[in-house]
Amino acid sequence: MATAILPWKQLLLNAIESNSHLKHSSFFLLATVGSTGRPSNRTLVFRGFEENSDKILINTDSRTRKIEDLKHCPFAEICWYFTDSWEQFRINGRVNVIDGSNPDTIKLQQRERAWFATSFKSRLQFLGPNPGRPCLTEQSLQESPLDNSSGPLAAYCLLIIDPEKVDYYNLKSSQRILFTSNQSVNGEEKCWSSERINP
Repeated sequence: MATAILPWKQLLLNAIESNSHLKHSSFFLLATVGSTGRPSNRTLVFRGFEENSDKILINTDSRTRKIEDLKHCPFAEICWYFTDSWEQFRINGRVNVIDGSNPDTIKLQQRERAWFATSFKSRLQFLGPNPGRPCLTEQSLQESPLDNSSGPLAAYCLLIIDPEKVDYYNLKSSQRILFTSNQSVNGEEKCWSSERINP
């Protein structure tokens, strides 16, 4: 039995499709809050949805500041703007961080699948020096050998965002919809509601 796609997810898939001719349409901003209470924002690449779910996949380096931020506060918000269709999605939710030390075998398998779904060139970046630290040498990523068949490097981390709120705004039609999730009565499923709100 096929599961119906959530309305906000269908809007997002439509936006991705209609803007797919623009390379930047696969990039979005991710905001986190650090231990100082100050926000941090960065641009990341959309890696798809977790199979049969609304959870968003992101590849990142476990040595980046966003990991420390998420340890302090496991919530984040995506802001994604599609320049051709004039659509904005703000997706707020809890982030699950899956690195090599995760004790859950299923999550480690998911991390490995995501690693092999990534291009070889993208994998090379995890061989580089610690992101955000002073640059001590001119190191080329291509100098370090990487076996194409080997599993995830220690620095590779999979982030899974579990959306709780989606604020959708179509600037062409001035339509804005807030999608909000709640736990079902049995507590096992998310139920989504939507409300038209002022732009």
